[in-house]
This record gives sequence, C-alpha cells and structure tokens, in this order.
Amino acid sequence: MTPDSSFRLDKANAKLFGVCGGIANHFGIDANLVRIGFAVGTLVGFGSLILVYLAIALIAD
Repeated sequence: MTPDSSFRLDKANAKLFGVCGGIANHFGIDANLVRIGFAVGTLVGFGSLILVYLAIALIAD
C-alpha cells in the first residue's frame, strides 16, 4: 500500500467521521493503529485530542 499524496477523510472505512482512516491512508499505515493511538492520546491528554479530532472532521474534505 502506498501512501496517498493528499489528506482526505476516509468515509468508506469510517467508524465516526473517517479522520483516523484518512490519517492512516495518508501515511500508509493500518487504521486500527491510528485509532488505538488516538484513544491512548485522548486518555493521556485528558480528552484534548477530541477537540483536534472534531476540528479535523470539520475542516478536512
């Protein structure tokens, strides 16, 4: 799998908005690893990544 050159939400494989799937496609890694990393980061960061996730979901196409 080759990484995509531009970032897009992955709504076909989305669990919520497709942000983690889009990040995984952009960097060419497994979406589950991104989701796990996001969950751990949210717990460690006291929920601050939720705001980042929502911002990406609203801004990205």
